[in-house]
Amino acid sequence: MNGLRGRVAVALAAATLLSLVACTTVPITGRQQLALVPQADLAAASTDSYKEFLGESDVVTGGPGAAAVARVGEAVAGAAERFLRENGMSGDLRYYDWTFSLVRDDETANAFCMPGGRIAVYTGLLPITGDDTGLAVVVAHEVAHAIANHSGERMSHLLIAELGGIALANAIEEKPRETQELLMLAYGVGANVGVLLPYSRQHESEADRIGLTLMAMAGYDPRQAIPLWERMNEAGGAMPPEFLSTHPHPATRIEQIREHLPEALERYEGE
Repeated sequence: MNGLRGRVAVALAAATLLSLVACTTVPITGRQQLALVPQADLAAASTDSYKEFLGESDVVTGGPGAAAVARVGEAVAGAAERFLRENGMSGDLRYYDWTFSLVRDDETANAFCMPGGRIAVYTGLLPITGDDTGLAVVVAHEVAHAIANHSGERMSHLLIAELGGIALANAIEEKPRETQELLMLAYGVGANVGVLLPYSRQHESEADRIGLTLMAMAGYDPRQAIPLWERMNEAGGAMPPEFLSTHPHPATRIEQIREHLPEALERYEGE
């Protein structure tokens, strides 16, 4: 038993040590984040994944929609690079190869960003965004995920959670199988609801805040973020309870955007 306790103690100590030494700072918000996975590795890994995704998708290469995605993407990416330079983060530019693609799927009102700045927008989103400014809200939100290294932080927390799960499995290995399964299930739910989901919601809120500044620097009125998210809310239908959702409740999101608008408007009016 002493040997078992020793292994558990070592695993937990390793998790604690990693969380203390591998931290970076999120732009604008100033929050300290866990970063166990090098950004260069994340960017390299996403290259093949993005190519594979595009190869399996119906990519729109012409027409006004594709032109809008390229135009807005270029403007927001340029603003993001300028922001990084202004804030002494020029070294981070090597991690990004900004790519913006429009994927034909009229039933999906969504967009996503892979590490390295590889972004896809679905055609189902365009009727909701409406114009370049509405599209800029979403694109800036996705670019914000990239420069905030949210993918790396999520992977880091998953690694820590997995390490904790291994420690728990060792600690209960002598208990009956039914007890082990129940305890591991409880750990999984606890880690998801107690740690991983809250961080996902925090990432969404941070991307909203950072995105407001990026779109403002790109010349788009950040005040249009509120009606855009209101339209997204109307199109979204039923949502799970906030504590079980990876995204903030729409009312919470809009309230937070209102709170951070003055910060972005300073940049917009000063550009």
